Parts: sequence; structure tokens; C-alpha cells
Amino acid sequence: MRSSPAERGESRDARGERPRGRFNARRMPRVCPFCKAKVEMIDFKDADMLRRYLSERGKIKPRRKIGTCSRHQRRLALAVKRARHLALLSFTEGRTRE
Repeated sequence: MRSSPAERGESRDARGERPRGRFNARRMPRVCPFCKAKVEMIDFKDADMLRRYLSERGKIKPRRKIGTCSRHQRRLALAVKRARHLALLSFTEGRTRE
């Protein structure tokens, strides 16, 4: 015999759905860090700044992780590629084979 949700102590909203917990809250829109700082050109010679946007394996992090807008993500990718070409950044992680 099945019991009703009220008997089990489960609450429901007006539509009869269970509350979803912390995912119900609306998130604040993420602002691009480059737009916030009013950066027009991302300098490929600033390797320390570019390393913040790379994973530990040397890959460029996706927009959804770092919060950049599409324009600055494209410019960031171009700057990283230029820095790699000039050997300011490595193409892969820092480990070497033993």
C-alpha cells in the first residue's frame, strides 16, 4: 500500500511539484571580468594573467567556467595561442616524462 506525499511528510508547491532545494534560487548574472575592467585588448605578453585562464593541463578554460563574454573569450584564445607560439606559455602541462 502506497502512502500519499502528505503522509510521508513531503511538501509540495502550488503546482504539485517537490521543492528543488538550492537550485530554486535565481543566480546573479555573471559579468565578464574583462568587460568589468574595460579591457579593450588582451595582451599576449602578459603570461601571468593568461595562466589564470588555463587549466592545469594547459587547456583554455571554457566560458561557463571563467565567465567571459564571447568577444573576450575569442580574444583570450587568440592571445593564448600567440603566447604559445612565442614560447611564453607551454602547449601542455609542466610535467616531463621520466
